[in-house]
Amino acid sequence: MKTSVRITGLAIALALLAACGGKKDAPRADLAAATTTTIGVNSYLWRASLETLAFMPMAQVDSNGGVIVTDWYANPQAPGERVKVTVYILDRELRADALRVAAIRQQQQGGNWVDAPVRAGTVQKLEETILARARDMRRAVYQG
Repeated sequence: MKTSVRITGLAIALALLAACGGKKDAPRADLAAATTTTIGVNSYLWRASLETLAFMPMAQVDSNGGVIVTDWYANPQAPGERVKVTVYILDRELRADALRVAAIRQQQQGGNWVDAPVRAGTVQKLEETILARARDMRRAVYQG
């Protein structure tokens, strides 16, 4: 009798222990969620903005506030003009309305820099480029 109780107890203990065994394919946290952040704003928009503007010198970068301000950039092919860009990331979601881009353009006239209108579509093109890159980053996490 004692032997059968021991065997039954041992079988139950082994069954419980086996149930605690980890699955190798256990579900993981969804790292590609639209709200993935390790900073104060959406990390995909943040990284995409930095990558898109990497050719420009940075004046201010605030990951908690979601603001990137470039210093003046003069295109070598247009030395009499310069541009400054500010990117605002307004939300933790990966959405088009969570991104705002502002640009200032100046032209050199008589040795002084004078404000000039930004070329049509410049700001929109920057926003589209940043959003496309952010979506690609998110998609790569899902597929990787």
